[in-house]
Amino acid sequence: MRIFMAIVVILLCGAVAGTVMVVREIPRRGNIDNAEYLQSIEIKDYEGIDLSSIVDFWENSIKGPQYVDMDSYRLKVSGLVESPMSYTFDDVTNNHQNYKKVVTLHCVEGWSVTILWEGVLVRDLIQEAGASPNASVVIFHAYDGYTTSLPIEYIIDQDIIVAHKMNGVLLPPERGAPFQLVAESRWGYKWIKWITEIEISDNTDYKGFWEHRGYSNDANINDSFY
Repeated sequence: MRIFMAIVVILLCGAVAGTVMVVREIPRRGNIDNAEYLQSIEIKDYEGIDLSSIVDFWENSIKGPQYVDMDSYRLKVSGLVESPMSYTFDDVTNNHQNYKKVVTLHCVEGWSVTILWEGVLVRDLIQEAGASPNASVVIFHAYDGYTTSLPIEYIIDQDIIVAHKMNGVLLPPERGAPFQLVAESRWGYKWIKWITEIEISDNTDYKGFWEHRGYSNDANINDSFY
């Protein structure tokens, strides 16, 4: 299993769009089912790096935690592809190479977590579907209706993964199960959870949920997010 190490990735949790202040409910620490059990089995350090806990997140998603029916769940790869794909959870996790990354997420609201993520390369799923030479953008869709997009070049060159494990255990629903995007070097509104579809597109002007409300479409953590 290949190991990638990525440190200091920023998770956006703020609420400003353009020149308009978007007032959001103050996020609360995200309670999760079986918290004590998950804490007892999760990895607490990895190759000398102290890891945060699964419970060290705050809830600030647009519609609250989503509980996806895993029996009927399918991850679709659609759009500008030769062969549209529809995967079960097991298809993705068991039939593709898994990778690990340690990534620290810092929220602009003042909290941060360092997590060991494990998942599959988005690149592998795209290549399996056969992306068109005209493809330039990957649009991610979530179970709650949230969307965001990233350049396909970034997805491929940066070995971006969709994670199904954190700290060695399966993502709980409250943390984005079945899959969360680990969008390194991008603000956290690109870290989409509860992914249901990966759409290959040539629409470089596409704007997702927060981008449509004034957030930067590039979302580079070295630049302002709005």
